[in-house]
Amino acid sequence: MDDASASTYSSPVRHNKFSVKIKESKIDVVICSYEDHFLVIATQIGTMGTMMHARKEEGMLNTPTFNVSVIFGKRDVPMLLACARQLIEHISNSGSSKPLTLSLGLKDHSTEVLKGIVSAVIENRLW
Repeated sequence: MDDASASTYSSPVRHNKFSVKIKESKIDVVICSYEDHFLVIATQIGTMGTMMHARKEEGMLNTPTFNVSVIFGKRDVPMLLACARQLIEHISNSGSSKPLTLSLGLKDHSTEVLKGIVSAVIENRLW
């Protein structure tokens, strides 16, 4: 696709693309709202990174539980799972029952970076 056709192309998927600067590092973010789920990609390295799936599960009690699992990538970084959990809880509290697929391609897994990503995604949300 050349530049001329790219500027006139309109995706049928609702999406939001932006960049944020956290700790002197640029992070590119894409949020997509599909009919049956949300996709959030945040990357410092230009690739997808660790992929996670998060969903709300209705139990027998009134309090819902949230299930977050790593599809592929780093399984030994609990802060990545915490980031996915925060986002799925926010999605659920906003009234949506769609699950979330989250991709984090990060060099820096610090709390500051992950909190910044969560804040930026919530500010620019599509739910």
